[in-house]
Amino acid sequence: MSKRKRKSNNQRVNEITKGIFTVLEKESNESFNYKQIAAKLRIDTPQDRNKLVKRLVQLKEKRRIVETSPGKYKAIAASKSYHTGTVDLTGKGNAYIIVEGIDDDVFVPFNKLKKAFHKDTVEIYIFPRRKGKKLEGEITKVLERNKTEFVGIVDMQKSYAFVRPTDFRMYTDIFIPKEKIGKATDGDKVIVSINEWPDNADSPFGEITEVLGKPGDHNTEIHSILAEYGLPYEFPLEVESYANKLDTSIKKEEIAKRRDMRDILTFTIDPKDAKDFDDALSFQKLENGNYEIGVHIADVSHYLKEGTILDDEAYERATSVYLVDRVVPMLPEVLSNNACSLRPNEEKYTFSAIFELDKNAVLKNQWFGRTVIDSNERFAYEEAQHIIETGDAKIPEEISIREGSYTVDNTIVEATLTLDKLAKILRAKRMKEGAISFDKIEVRFNLNENNEPQGVYFKESKDANKLIEEFMLLANRKVAEFIGKQKKPFVYRVHDEPNEEKLIALNGIVSRFGHKLNFNSKQTISDSLNKLLSDVKGKKEQNLVDTLAIRSMSKAIYTLENVGHYGLAFEYYTHFTSPIRRYPDVMVHRLLQHYLDEGKAVKEDIYEEKCKHSSSMEALAAQAERDSIKYMQIKFMEDHKDEEFVGVISGVTEWGIYVEIEENKCEGMVRIRDIKDDYYTFDEKQYAIIGEKSKNIYQLGDKVIVMVKSTDLTKRHLDFSLLNKVQQ
Repeated sequence: MSKRKRKSNNQRVNEITKGIFTVLEKESNESFNYKQIAAKLRIDTPQDRNKLVKRLVQLKEKRRIVETSPGKYKAIAASKSYHTGTVDLTGKGNAYIIVEGIDDDVFVPFNKLKKAFHKDTVEIYIFPRRKGKKLEGEITKVLERNKTEFVGIVDMQKSYAFVRPTDFRMYTDIFIPKEKIGKATDGDKVIVSINEWPDNADSPFGEITEVLGKPGDHNTEIHSILAEYGLPYEFPLEVESYANKLDTSIKKEEIAKRRDMRDILTFTIDPKDAKDFDDALSFQKLENGNYEIGVHIADVSHYLKEGTILDDEAYERATSVYLVDRVVPMLPEVLSNNACSLRPNEEKYTFSAIFELDKNAVLKNQWFGRTVIDSNERFAYEEAQHIIETGDAKIPEEISIREGSYTVDNTIVEATLTLDKLAKILRAKRMKEGAISFDKIEVRFNLNENNEPQGVYFKESKDANKLIEEFMLLANRKVAEFIGKQKKPFVYRVHDEPNEEKLIALNGIVSRFGHKLNFNSKQTISDSLNKLLSDVKGKKEQNLVDTLAIRSMSKAIYTLENVGHYGLAFEYYTHFTSPIRRYPDVMVHRLLQHYLDEGKAVKEDIYEEKCKHSSSMEALAAQAERDSIKYMQIKFMEDHKDEEFVGVISGVTEWGIYVEIEENKCEGMVRIRDIKDDYYTFDEKQYAIIGEKSKNIYQLGDKVIVMVKSTDLTKRHLDFSLLNKVQQ
């Protein structure tokens, strides 16, 4: 018998074996004879029936099934093989099912997907594991669709249409009957809603709900990114109308209920292009020589009342989305840019954390509550940075956000310099206690009036940024600690300890560059991580190491279960400081005031569900933001197709290598099939591809020279041609 024939027979026996377990464990209380099993599996050839009978006897002898009566079989502990999981589809159409409580993801081939899509919740039958093989299964039922709306391109036919989804994980097109095409035309980019998928149909049936525009058009592509993640790009009219009717005037009777801080020196420091200012700092020196520092946050909850359509909309959004060319706000403009924006020389309602610190930044007293402020000045980070670096009150014209140069009041200069000193002490304490210092480079684009990228620059965190960061961290930490120590239900921002396997993998990669992590204790891990991040600054491997270190960390989430924040080295931490753009901060304000008013403990399950939703929406927003940056990078590289670039290999896969260009951080792929000088294979252990004959190695972190091969704005693909390897 040939090897091919033997392999075919083995495959058929395996299929029959899986079929037997599927039948017996699906109806685990029943017994079946071989004829009944054959009928359910549609086995109708004598050869396959013989295989079925023989396999039943073998499985009985191996005690994997039980013979309840002559010729009738039943599963053993069948119920343990059915699980609920989440689908993780690959680009090749196969899937891995993530099942809680099972360490290994369960592999499901394309032909056993049961019409499941990416991130659907499904029932899965797990086959008995064969020695040395990965865990396999088949989807038996789709329990819940993750989403039913998709972005795609219209392919118009005479009396119907198909929509080809742009998501590479979506393995089927969608059939659109003529009466459900709407105003779409051939080639349009649209949103399509799936209504049903009949058993006998190759494609699901749907209807076009919105025409986004023509592929490649800027607004079409930006709206497509939002639509792919189910994120809105405008407010419903009734929500806008409700918001516009709010009374946003400052009332004497309301001021009387608050701590009045209008006469205390207060200012904001924000990006120069900021539209809303949701936090301000106040500063005054006390008679005892200590400093009273106020962290003042826009009192969004004063306007955003529970049970209103405005609050419902804010909760559904859960976060503002920061795309490369715009912000999609959580709140309508009347609040985000006006009533809740702490603009200078305007009285504003705030929720504040007031701290008394000595000259060594030791906390002596704290107070939390509702306040009213009147900000004296608005500064950009660049202006505050100039004061910190020079101590000079005169802001040069080239960095001033006002017309021409500008001289700052000396009291603000003194306050800024003192706040900077205190912030540096607070930061040093954090780092000593084990905080991780992530300063990953952020890419930004200079856009013209048509949103065309004219250049790339990198956002750098300087002392002025860190000044604001430290006092926001202090407020977040102390608010969480204040409620946490009272053992009352509260919304925390938690960050669990990193996965040890991921850290070991990270250590394996960075060791190639001469770095090493110390696993002796929790403290030595954080210390060596910080040393690693410091040592790679300015080196070729910096962005690679920064990215891989972040990936080794757990994801920060919102929850009522406080496990602390590993990355910040805080036992208690929450988000209090940005309620204009984060719904959890609104919840924190409400809960804090509720407890200050001596209210009873709240229902935990309601808030836990809100935390889960907020964490999920935050993740979607982050993905949309990354996609918008990727889109703009591709758009930028379209105008540089004839240029050569030096890049660093930032990722290695079985289908190619990812290369990040050094000068602009644009990342694209060199497909393995396009490297013609040899036949290359993927070596997972070395994070490399290796030439079969030449033994050439292209490894993570290597420098290479590339040129743009192709760009696709619609699919957001950037492909490079590999020209050479830079000898180092």
